[in-house]
Amino acid sequence: MLCGWLILQAIVGYSGFYTVTDTLPPRFILLVVPAILLIVILFLTKWGRKYIDSLDLKTLTILHTVRIPVEIVLLWLFMNGKIPQLMTFEGRNYDILSGLSAPLIWYFGFVSRRISTKFILIWNFICLALLLNIVINAALSAPFVFQQFAFDQPNIGVLYFPFIWLPCCVVPLVLFSHLVAIRRLVRGERV
Repeated sequence: MLCGWLILQAIVGYSGFYTVTDTLPPRFILLVVPAILLIVILFLTKWGRKYIDSLDLKTLTILHTVRIPVEIVLLWLFMNGKIPQLMTFEGRNYDILSGLSAPLIWYFGFVSRRISTKFILIWNFICLALLLNIVINAALSAPFVFQQFAFDQPNIGVLYFPFIWLPCCVVPLVLFSHLVAIRRLVRGERV
């Protein structure tokens, strides 16, 4: 299913569909809303919660290392004039800290068990806040009718293939992994 979604978005993105930014609502919503709806359905349905509870927390934690190459790509996009500096770790985006700390949380939280479940839970909340920070800044920097930042260099990079995969796949997966971990850690799970 994920591969099909990525292929579909690649075709639509390559066609230039998402580069049209003067529509209301923005076409960009078609990149994000389906994944968000799937996450909501998984959390609200019995079979979805059963699936969520079967996922490995160690794997969900180490998944956050994907944020390191994402931040490097964002820096490259900024250097090439496709996104504003505020979307990089040189600006307002500190999400790279989530990626850098994920292996430490994975090892000390799940392998050697030297940190508490509470600490892992707090880490998930902090990293979720860092994710929301960059998502909000990215949305408000995009050339949509509600743009608030970066008028000199708007966020246009993520409107093009292959960078559309960031909002349609990578960000929802990272969001999902935090929400799953928070749900399970609040319930006292750890393994």
